[in-house]
Amino acid sequence: MSRTDADVAIQGAGMVGLLLAAALAHRGLRVLLLDKEGLPQWQAQRYGQRVCAINLASERLLRGLEIWEALQRVSPFRAIRVWDALGGGRVAFDAADLGEPHLGHIIENDLIRSALYQSVRATKRVQIRIPACVQRLEPDDEAVTLRLSDGTRVTVALVVGADGARSAIRELLGIPVRLSRYAQKAIVAPIRTEIAHEEIARQWFLPGGPLAFLPLADGRCSIVWSLPTVEAEARLALDETAFCQALAHGSAGELGHVLEVGERGAFPLYRLHAARYCTERAVLVGDAAHVIHPLAGQGVNQGFQDVAVLAKVLIDAQRRGRDIGGRLALRRYERARRGDNLLMEWSMEGFHQLFTRRRPPLVRLRSLGLGMTHRSTSVKRFFMRRAIGADVSILP
Repeated sequence: MSRTDADVAIQGAGMVGLLLAAALAHRGLRVLLLDKEGLPQWQAQRYGQRVCAINLASERLLRGLEIWEALQRVSPFRAIRVWDALGGGRVAFDAADLGEPHLGHIIENDLIRSALYQSVRATKRVQIRIPACVQRLEPDDEAVTLRLSDGTRVTVALVVGADGARSAIRELLGIPVRLSRYAQKAIVAPIRTEIAHEEIARQWFLPGGPLAFLPLADGRCSIVWSLPTVEAEARLALDETAFCQALAHGSAGELGHVLEVGERGAFPLYRLHAARYCTERAVLVGDAAHVIHPLAGQGVNQGFQDVAVLAKVLIDAQRRGRDIGGRLALRRYERARRGDNLLMEWSMEGFHQLFTRRRPPLVRLRSLGLGMTHRSTSVKRFFMRRAIGADVSILP
């Protein structure tokens, strides 16, 4: 009889946790998947409020695990246009400059979760216990015993916290975080515009915060509008006509009038970074380890890259006959991901600080920077390669 009930327990059935379960099961590891809540259902008849920009590296990962074909509604974007409303600067990025057909896809969060969930349900290597969550961890030299909320005890070689920014696993492990709140909310909703989006993602840096129009497959756009909390609440309280007018004004009429807006939602913005990614027989991935400002849409891609690296480390350890929950394997993952995630965090913080300042010297500086970037093919290629994940590692 096996010393453990599963090789890896993953708490959190969000996009990152489900992707990790699929990746590990694909390579033969036994996985226990836990979540305290049921999964939301994707609804084909309407677009969800929350979408993400999946870059080429994440696309390759999903294709390699045979998930991509199950995504029934993906919206490619082949270019990005960025404007500075105060300084007047602008920059354009085009996939053609990299010889790529597109820079990424806009996909609903619930659709990705649904496709991933169907994948892990179809394999016998993943046990699913939902709702259930870890209430206590008892590690030893060979394994960690988990006491679950449903009253059962299970023993695994490794437990993974993929349970989001308010990670219960991180709390149980006693890992502190560095947290900074932006005093902002991001408004999200699907909209329909007068002029077609032409598969172009657009973003305007406005005095209150960035406004993004992300192209959807049916011709509509999904918006992400970051605003100070009080202002965001005021925008949410507007009737549809007034809200559409505010969007058309913020986007400088680039897509003409905003004809309609779907159900609106909002979520608070902050950045977070865990002091450590791993402890004895436990590791953090995705938002449990790091959260960044959404202005560049890279949060989910950073989490997916966590999955790619952790899965590669664990698979390599198993292949070599080493302990997959041992400190050596987990430290390899932490060293590989912490620096990259910190770089992305501080890059997004730098952009946020630069584009929310109204002092004339800074406005002139950022306008000059956008103009120089727009005119330099090599600089644009550098930024695009970083954004699409052209140089990151994926599963073998």
